[in-house]
Amino acid sequence: MAGIFLVFAVLFGISMGTVSVPILTIMKIICSNILGIHFSEQVDPMYQSIVMNIRLPRVILSGLVGAALAISGAAFQGLLRNPLADPYTLGVSSGASVGAVLTLFFRFSLPVLGAFTLPVLSILFSFLTIFLVLMFARKIDRSMRVETIILTGIIFSSFLGALISLMIALTGDELREIIGWLLGSVSMRGWEYIKLILPFFIIGAVILIFNSKELNAMSFGEERAQHLGVNVLRRKLIILTAGSILTGAAVAVSGTIGFVGLVIPHLSRLLWGPDHKHLLPLSILSGCGFLILADLVSRTIISPTELPIGVITALIGAPVFALILMQRKRKERSG
Repeated sequence: MAGIFLVFAVLFGISMGTVSVPILTIMKIICSNILGIHFSEQVDPMYQSIVMNIRLPRVILSGLVGAALAISGAAFQGLLRNPLADPYTLGVSSGASVGAVLTLFFRFSLPVLGAFTLPVLSILFSFLTIFLVLMFARKIDRSMRVETIILTGIIFSSFLGALISLMIALTGDELREIIGWLLGSVSMRGWEYIKLILPFFIIGAVILIFNSKELNAMSFGEERAQHLGVNVLRRKLIILTAGSILTGAAVAVSGTIGFVGLVIPHLSRLLWGPDHKHLLPLSILSGCGFLILADLVSRTIISPTELPIGVITALIGAPVFALILMQRKRKERSG
């Protein structure tokens, strides 16, 4: 079901826009350019250019960003045993944004990394943020209750957001163009951006999927997981690192896109259950399809003007966030 949803999202994402491209033509272009299967009937060069140079890289990039945020959100929720945890609420996205903004503004380019300087620094800042959030939460509450961690994450997220705004205000026009990027966008990103995120996505996703059994154990509580033979501290560090890799890489190529890591894992859990062996791959597929459709809405709803994709995900995610919060409060009262 999630796979069918993704296929439809990809086809609609490529087909719809200022110029509509027939789905049969899309399939011919993809078959000839990617699979090497050629047809006797020639495809219009205009369609060829639109699909291969504009729509297909945009759809692939938005899909990878959505998948990265969704799987990291599912992992954070399982680890912290709370459906309100995601890269956005934990401050990881904001930390990655600070790293990306600093890299773009000062035009850092580390000799060995080259073009990969942007995602690497975003990942480092996202990991540093989650480390500080956990350290600060431990100072406030020795038992490190989940509510304390999430509240600390929101505080850090607000502070880092204010820091970015301050940098933009102080530097004038040089950073004003980054405001649009910070709201989240995959517009005007080519194949080079896919090359930037893809290796980090593969590394992060593989690490999390290989830790799905441990996530299942830890979702019942850390003490229970230890009794089952899980090295909790080590696994927690590995999962947080993988989530930071995915979030940092996603933010580096698309800016801050909120609520994907909150909404998609929650809906996936409702539809297919809490087993992380299934939840993580299904979150990848659903997150991928969701962000492709969100991007499609952002560029067609008031065409030819484009809305930032983060605006669309926030309009959907904020009410869902409120709904989850109300459901939790109801359960606590009834329990």
